[in-house]
Parts: sequence; C-alpha cells; structure tokens
Amino acid sequence: MRGAARTVRGLADQLWLRLPAPGWALPPPLLLLAVLLGSVGAQYSSDLCSWKGSGLTHEAHRKEVEQVYLRCSEGTVEWMYPTGALIVNFRPNTFVPTKHLTVCIKPTSGSSGASLYLEKTGALRLLVQDGAHSTRQVRCFGLDQGGLFVEASPQQDISRRTTGFQYELLRRRSGSDLLALSAPCRPCSDIEVLLAVCTSDFVVRGSIQNVTHEPEQQESAIYLQVSRLYRQKSRVFQPDPEGGGHWRGHIKTLLECGVRPGHGDFLFTGQMHFGEARLGCAPRFLDFQRMYRDAQEKGLNPCEISTE
Repeated sequence: MRGAARTVRGLADQLWLRLPAPGWALPPPLLLLAVLLGSVGAQYSSDLCSWKGSGLTHEAHRKEVEQVYLRCSEGTVEWMYPTGALIVNFRPNTFVPTKHLTVCIKPTSGSSGASLYLEKTGALRLLVQDGAHSTRQVRCFGLDQGGLFVEASPQQDISRRTTGFQYELLRRRSGSDLLALSAPCRPCSDIEVLLAVCTSDFVVRGSIQNVTHEPEQQESAIYLQVSRLYRQKSRVFQPDPEGGGHWRGHIKTLLECGVRPGHGDFLFTGQMHFGEARLGCAPRFLDFQRMYRDAQEKGLNPCEISTE
C-alpha cells in the first residue's frame, strides 16, 4: 500500500535511522609507519569483552602500539592517560562470516585524548576526531573493511584525559551502506514494515505524548503512551503509574528527521543499540492494518500479529 509509505516529517508517518558517514583522512607518516611495522614496542592484551588500560604503562620516549583483542558482540574500551596508539581487533566467536558483520562504536561522554580511525593495509579513515563536536554520535563500518586504530593526540598534560567507547557487532542488513544502519528518515516499504514487526527488538502500538530535541547529540527523544505491547527485548516501556493498562517509555531517532508531536496511533518498531531504543519503521496504525490484511490475503505475511 503506497499510502503507508510516507515519511515522518512533522510526525506524518515513518522514520528510518541513518548514521552520518565521516570522510577520509590522511594519516601522519609516523602513525602510518606504526601501523605497518607494528611499532618497536608493541604490547598485547588477552581476549575479552571489554578492555581497560593506561598509557602510563608505556615508556615516555617510545611510540608504542598496543594490540587489543575483543571477542564478544558488545563491550567497552576505556583508555586512561592515552599515549601512543591502540589497534582494536574484533574477533567475535560466531559462525557468521566477517563480511556479514558491522561494527558500531559510540564514544562515551567526556571521551578525549585520542582520535579513532578505520585502518586497513596502512590506510586510515577518520571516524571520530578528538575534540570534535557531537563526538557521541555512533559510527559504523563493515568488519571486513579493517580494524579500529586509536591514536593518542600529542598532549603536554594527559592526567585528565580518558578515551572511551562502547561497541556492538551487528549482522549486516542486505544492501546497507557500510557506514550506515539505513537511509536517513526515509519511508519504509510495506515489506520492510512487515519484516520489522517480526524482527525488531520492540513492537508497540501507541501515541506520541511529547518530543524533546538534543541538538548537541543530534538526536530527538520521542515519549510514547503505549496501548498495546507486542514485544520488547529490554524494559524500555514500563507500566503507566496512572494505570489504565498502558505503558510509557521513550525512543530516540535523528534530529534531522524533524519529529514533532502529533495525533493518532502508530505502530512503533525498532532496535536496541547501546542500551537505547532506536526508532525503525513507524507507520500509522491504520496504514499498518491495511498492509497487513493485504499481505495476509496473498499469503505473504512473514509472521502473525494482532491488528485489532
């Protein structure tokens, strides 16, 4: 049904999250040599989900590159007093081929002291610049595109600096941009909506009570009153203290989508990323009912859900 494929601008219909893609950056010669040669004093960490280390273990006169190996689907990296560089290697214990996996990283609040690059065969592509505005934005890349190279910025005083980020490994969507989760705020097709109902971390029917904007994070928070809770992976939605059999909770999307409060019921779907609910497809509920019945008549529904 084409009527269901309208974009949510002014909360008209649907949203789809996209993460901005950073440009390529030329590496300093010294860093490029460190990547190619592994540095004179390379160190190695054990396999783990999260890593915490300190640049104070390095000798001041040596430009060391430390190898970090992470084998989980999610975790954190915290590098205190950053000096030299880290090479973060993602080696997940999974049967999914590397070419089908995407790595997403999100700098922690207050992270400083180093820049993050995507490195492959000596070439560096800038992901997060040290001191850049809105550094908490998520950056993603295909696991087959290279490794994560973390370069400490030259500092006279490193005593108050800590570089940190969360990471998640995701199964790559077919045809998705390697540096994005999806297209920016574009409408979902009928089949995408029906698949989202089957595969999303949360699926709820509800209305928007309020929208707040976070310009520094380039995000909007959408506060919902939920009348029907179909599924949720985490406890995003909690029972409404006022009762009535409703739930309340909030989900996030990009500021550029221009979401505003509006009237009517929607079917909200989405995924959990870094502990936050991110909006996926969100058709008006009446439109979802029509597309669901149309697919049901043709025997094309990928899964069943109540449309009442």
